Amino acid sequence: MKKNFWLSISFVGLLAGGFLCLSWGIWGHQHINRAAVFALPDSMRVFFFNHIDYITEEAAVPDLRKYVIGDKAEPDRHYIDLEEFGEHPFDSLPRSWSAAVKKYGERKLHQAGILPWYIEEMEQKLEQAFRKKRTDEILFIAADLGHYIADAHVPLHTTVNHDGQLTGQRGIHAFWESQLPEYFGNTYNFHVAPAHYIPDIQAKIWSTIRHSYQLVDTVLLVEKRLLEHFPKDKLYRTDAQGNILKNTYGQPIFSEAFAKAYHDALHGMVEDQMRRAIQELADFWYTAWVNAGKPDLTQLDDPALTRANRKIYEKAYRLWQQGKLWGIQSGREY
Repeated sequence: MKKNFWLSISFVGLLAGGFLCLSWGIWGHQHINRAAVFALPDSMRVFFFNHIDYITEEAAVPDLRKYVIGDKAEPDRHYIDLEEFGEHPFDSLPRSWSAAVKKYGERKLHQAGILPWYIEEMEQKLEQAFRKKRTDEILFIAADLGHYIADAHVPLHTTVNHDGQLTGQRGIHAFWESQLPEYFGNTYNFHVAPAHYIPDIQAKIWSTIRHSYQLVDTVLLVEKRLLEHFPKDKLYRTDAQGNILKNTYGQPIFSEAFAKAYHDALHGMVEDQMRRAIQELADFWYTAWVNAGKPDLTQLDDPALTRANRKIYEKAYRLWQQGKLWGIQSGREY
């Protein structure tokens, strides 16, 4: 991938810290977490469904820790700027945390982002929670893990040019991962394959990161070409007085016409990445449960709760098999 020209800009170091390292947005994160519940085997699915609203709402909490309460440890967990590790980062960057620290030092790793290593750490914590059969820990960690796995499927979470700021495309991050899903997500298919066991968690994480990174050029170039030819007077949303509307980050909001043109030109990329995130999250939950010895989760809830949820559970599962999600109304940012 030809990205060396980004690194020649003098202020890259200031930008690499992820000052605008957004995520899928509330809509995307909540739909990913919720859909993953239904891909679990019945022995897990019933328990997760009993707490599906918590798992759904909790999906956005890591971003709240980052932006609302200013948790200084949080931002580094959401991204990795792969260009910080050379022209061929997958050849030079150790997969294990200990080896990466030995080679680069913790300061550099945190500066460049620790997303893949943090996912691995959270998976291990989830396995421990399953072993202890602690309902609160299982749900909290499982929901949090969903956030970071979802972030790993956003191409712009893997590059130093995370908001198009180095190519004159500032705002593309929120555009790709928040505005597009909100506008067109009602047509997405949320049905994925049944969760399966992952024999090598570390290899799976890095495979995901590599795939997302390979999409970065397409994400940027497709938008850049559209911007060059799209009518300027139809590029942004405006109010009744003709003023350009802005999002909560002070960036101009693209018009629905431009959003559709970009979404169509990506040929299903956003939906595909969301579906990959759903599948992988279910696989990670399932793998942690298997590694913990497949504890009986039915013992963790009052049987009356499961009985009360049964009809809704069956309806929601049938809808998911058709690619739809029941009972979710996420907050919108656009």
